[in-house]
Amino acid sequence: MPQAINSRITCPKVLVSLGSNATSRRRESAKILRDAVEHLAAQGFRITRVSRYYSTPCFPAGAGPDFVNAALGIDTDLPPDEILSALHQVEAGFGRERPSRWAPRTLDLDLIACGGIILPSKSVLAHWMNLPLDDQKTRAPDQLILPHPRMHERAFVLIPLADVAPDWHHPITGKTVQQMADELPDEEKKGVLPYSHP
Repeated sequence: MPQAINSRITCPKVLVSLGSNATSRRRESAKILRDAVEHLAAQGFRITRVSRYYSTPCFPAGAGPDFVNAALGIDTDLPPDEILSALHQVEAGFGRERPSRWAPRTLDLDLIACGGIILPSKSVLAHWMNLPLDDQKTRAPDQLILPHPRMHERAFVLIPLADVAPDWHHPITGKTVQQMADELPDEEKKGVLPYSHP
């Protein structure tokens, strides 16, 4: 049974969600994602799987241009906090700014899961998983929470993740990525479409 553990534990089988909606041109956003994957590999991350690219509606609706999203499987000897720091450094290198929550993003790299690790505790994770949408818009955790507390309700995360880790089990719900994706409302899933990038 997965348990909350110290963030210094190393973290193979990392799942990362990627997104870009810096401009209204999805071709440019897709290039940013491709370059980011190459940059992560050059930084020493062992990229094990890369999903297809998807064109997805901006979340929340009206917050900016549509996204191109993808997901990665990564193996690394780094602990979760250092993985997150490295992802933020890569974002900054691509010009990511954070003027407001859900502002348009040159590059968004979200640490979704590290194996079955729960951080900082099961109760804190459950609190953020159950946070109402209105509160999500005004509140954000000030610490690393794993797995990502909203992953189970976001088509733009789960559908790409199903390409790279369909059998990964959520350590609280016990559901696989594929099960969580299948259970999403059809209205949400239909907006996440494969993007054929040149």
